[in-house]
Amino acid sequence: MNAATAAAAAPAGLPPFRPLPDLIREQARARPERLALRHGDGRMTWGEMDRAVDRVAATLQRRGGQPRQSIAICGGNSIPYVVLFLGGLRAGMAVAPLPLGATADQLADMVRDSAARFFFADAGVPAFASDAPRIRMDLQSGSDSLAEWLNGTAAAPAAVDIQPDWPFNIIYSSGTTGTPKGIVQPHGMRWAHVARGENYGYGPDAVAMVATSLCSNTTLVSVFPCLAKGGAIVMTDGRFDPAAYLWLAAHARATHAMLVPVQYQRLMAAPDFDRHDLSSFHMKFCTSAPFAAALKADVLKRWPGGLVEYYGMTEGGGTCILEAHNFPDKLHTVGKPAEGHDIRLIDDDGRPLPPGAIGEVVGRSGAMMTAYQNQPAKTRDAEWYDAQGNRFIRTGDVGRFDADGFLTLMDRRKDMIISGGFNIYPSDLESVLRGHPGVADVAVVGVASEAWGESPVAFIVPAPGAPGPAVIRAWANERLGKVQRLVDVRYLAELPRSDIGKVLKRQLRDTYTAP
Repeated sequence: MNAATAAAAAPAGLPPFRPLPDLIREQARARPERLALRHGDGRMTWGEMDRAVDRVAATLQRRGGQPRQSIAICGGNSIPYVVLFLGGLRAGMAVAPLPLGATADQLADMVRDSAARFFFADAGVPAFASDAPRIRMDLQSGSDSLAEWLNGTAAAPAAVDIQPDWPFNIIYSSGTTGTPKGIVQPHGMRWAHVARGENYGYGPDAVAMVATSLCSNTTLVSVFPCLAKGGAIVMTDGRFDPAAYLWLAAHARATHAMLVPVQYQRLMAAPDFDRHDLSSFHMKFCTSAPFAAALKADVLKRWPGGLVEYYGMTEGGGTCILEAHNFPDKLHTVGKPAEGHDIRLIDDDGRPLPPGAIGEVVGRSGAMMTAYQNQPAKTRDAEWYDAQGNRFIRTGDVGRFDADGFLTLMDRRKDMIISGGFNIYPSDLESVLRGHPGVADVAVVGVASEAWGESPVAFIVPAPGAPGPAVIRAWANERLGKVQRLVDVRYLAELPRSDIGKVLKRQLRDTYTAP
């Protein structure tokens, strides 16, 4: 791509487009002996990573992989996972990182839907019939091992002129039933994420902690900007362990972290949190789920470095950014639209709403999905067009802008409770319940009611020494409006969550039975 074409392809406000594989190559040549990847006892320098990425790309090409085709990966975070992802990109192929918790049937559907030429998986990934050859990432020998698959490849890969509209990855949404939707993100969208990362100190001295799955956009919006700027990625093992995370962050002298709210909650509650030296941190990020204002305040008070909350969707569109360290009086919001992002509110009929009104959030920017893979009807449902024909992505979230332009989220439209004709926002009830010392975690959902249509029920993880559910219910109802009052409170050992910490409210609704 020549300079003129690149400049024309770049969305407004962004530097000319640069493909991530080219940036990786440049960083490796500039600092071949610096650490690039760390996982457990494994280490890989930039020079080693670049050579390994070349070998994967060349093998894909030798085995028939073509630009704009795809590969699929499913496994725990690991150095081979990152190398395979980058190798697929260098060959011009899209990567479908699939969720570890998916069933065999779901995986089969996703591999087929993504049209993956090869499927790379760990040992524990369920078996299923597929036309895509299955290669074991965690084996060093054997006919189906990654080592055997790579055997015989020595030449460098053929150069590929990656275009910004080519698919970069296909991320499957975390649906709880059926097959998740494949969200096709183009290279141009990832470039927008990389360019935005310059604002938060990513560079050759950055050390980014990774404690969420590489199949998640939450993780990738941190990993790729760090690698693009020559930093190091330090991945944690398996199930999130606050004590192990804090030890590793301190000893690795981490500078950046991306965590979801439930992880921040567990870290701040760790008994020895304040004994760890976290002074190396420059910036911490959070996204993917509601981030309570009180928790943000605690992180700001006790954890060195800045704190940034991103609000947006894997599908892209508009992003809001809250630099919590700069706006401590706005912790109840998700911030203001990012530079170059157009975020608006619309009513149920798709009409734009004036300032101060409550409506569905829609957004437009240089970072937008191409489409849902093979699902044109669902793609159309996710889009909204303004009077000038500009394409926006619908979020399904309900919010309101304040006088300073900061967005406060009310709830997901699908989670809003309509009781006796009144709209009830579960987040309002959850905020009240979190004020009781006996409530460690909470989710409120609407359940069917013959009298009111829907009524609110609270599912609570009790704190040690909490009183019975009836006491919590009575306490909350004294503080709630008449139409908001809870009809039931249930205690759970933990709330059901997705791989990246989102509460699965549909599961709570579906399993509830009235007393």
